[in-house]
Amino acid sequence: KFLIYSCLLLFSVLLSLRLDGVIQWNYWAVFTPIWLWKLLVIIGASVGTGVWAHNPQYRAEGETCVEFKAMLIAVGLHVLLLMFEVLVCDRVERGNYFWLLVFMPLFFVSPVSVAACVWGFRHDRSLELEVLCSVNILQFIFIALRLDRIINWPWLVVCVPLWILMSFLCLVVLYYIIWSVLFLRSIDIIAEQRRTHITMAISWMTIVVPLLTFEILLVHKLDGHNSLSYVCVFVPLWLSLLTLMATTFGQKGGNHC
Repeated sequence: KFLIYSCLLLFSVLLSLRLDGVIQWNYWAVFTPIWLWKLLVIIGASVGTGVWAHNPQYRAEGETCVEFKAMLIAVGLHVLLLMFEVLVCDRVERGNYFWLLVFMPLFFVSPVSVAACVWGFRHDRSLELEVLCSVNILQFIFIALRLDRIINWPWLVVCVPLWILMSFLCLVVLYYIIWSVLFLRSIDIIAEQRRTHITMAISWMTIVVPLLTFEILLVHKLDGHNSLSYVCVFVPLWLSLLTLMATTFGQKGGNHC
């Protein structure tokens, strides 16, 4: 996860500089951190598949079999995301085809992610990327239609599915804040539990609030309601990504691509 957030942070920095005209790289170069991320995922999956193929005894172990299937699901979704990213670069650099075609891999990702989430729930697996993709299908459709000018809604309206998702995340933040306050006022709770809940509340706040700020600034920028540079717009996103990178140090390892 640390690698993923690092690649996303570097990509967002390069993208903001490119959009502001500070650097004149083509978008294939701007997407270099994304290509690195996907390359490492494919290399890791290849190594995992090789180990699985050369050790037949692993196939008799239930937990190992579940791990292998989870890896295949994650790699399949990453390949579809890679197809989308390649199409985005080609469309921006030299293409003149519809954005709906560009977003087609994401339209496949969403139903596959729903099935993956059901499978993950049955096998007690954490599939965070799959959840993110499955709940954003409507947002993907709206963005593609807006870019093709099939609909001419303001971006504030186009992002309504995103606002619904962010409202849910804000409720999660509020939940953690309330529980942290209750734990602080309780004399029956040990200090370690208090620190854990306070840390969770602060982490969620420093992830969700800057992320929401970034999305609001970006929407207003796209609608022409502010003259901020893209670097200024992206600053809150960088804060969220840095917080996510920090939280990875306290998490257990797992089979995540």
